[in-house]
Amino acid sequence: MAPHPFAALSLCGMAVFWERLAGTQPVPPEWVIAVSGAVALLVVLNTAAWHLARNAITIAHEGGHALVSLLSGRQLAGIRLHSDTSGETVTRGRRTGPGAVLTAFAGYVTPPLLGVGAAWLLAAHHVTATLWLLLALLVATFVAIRNAYGVLAVLAATAAVFAVTWFASATVQAAFGYGVAWFLLLGGARPVAELARSRSRRPGRGRRAWPSDADQLARLTRVRAGVWVAVFGLVAVAALIVGARLLIPGSLYLPHR
Repeated sequence: MAPHPFAALSLCGMAVFWERLAGTQPVPPEWVIAVSGAVALLVVLNTAAWHLARNAITIAHEGGHALVSLLSGRQLAGIRLHSDTSGETVTRGRRTGPGAVLTAFAGYVTPPLLGVGAAWLLAAHHVTATLWLLLALLVATFVAIRNAYGVLAVLAATAAVFAVTWFASATVQAAFGYGVAWFLLLGGARPVAELARSRSRRPGRGRRAWPSDADQLARLTRVRAGVWVAVFGLVAVAALIVGARLLIPGSLYLPHR
């Protein structure tokens, strides 16, 4: 019995999509890679631009908490994102133990580690895979959002990535992918610096009304919060060094074509 024509077309379309997803794509010229990094740095350093763009880092931060909580056997109650670019992830489970520690640790390290992952994929010329992976992570985060501002923030980020992935040329997609990787690497470091600065200016009872991730880790492990802030910083700096070496052509064994 001959296959239905629509089924054949669907299978053909899936084959083309998978070939493109698993295949390699050309990367932009070196000057485009440099400009994308410079733009990402300006966004991170500019106060007004950072206030808007920081929502993307918060999405990655809270998504990291959520993913690790599920992987460690905890129950995810939901994610909330706020207009001041803060966020919270509510989980249920044991108040102590490895699962609680890993969940608290995951937030600040997720954006820079995502940046390294994106840089590795781009260095291997998997531009399309990078963009679709970002879309998949945003959709997964959207399912866990529990407030209106969070829905708007994740929808806006998803729409932007989808528009570039679906409608933009290959060159624009590659430039966008590199910009996102640079932003995750650079933007992942600024919140750690902000956390360290806030703790040095307002020690003890002068801290924010709710405990930071470092404070929660201090309670869970009896290791001082300042040590955890330093660990967050080391991860961010290491990720930036590794990511930059992957993104800059000729700096590692993965050649840029």
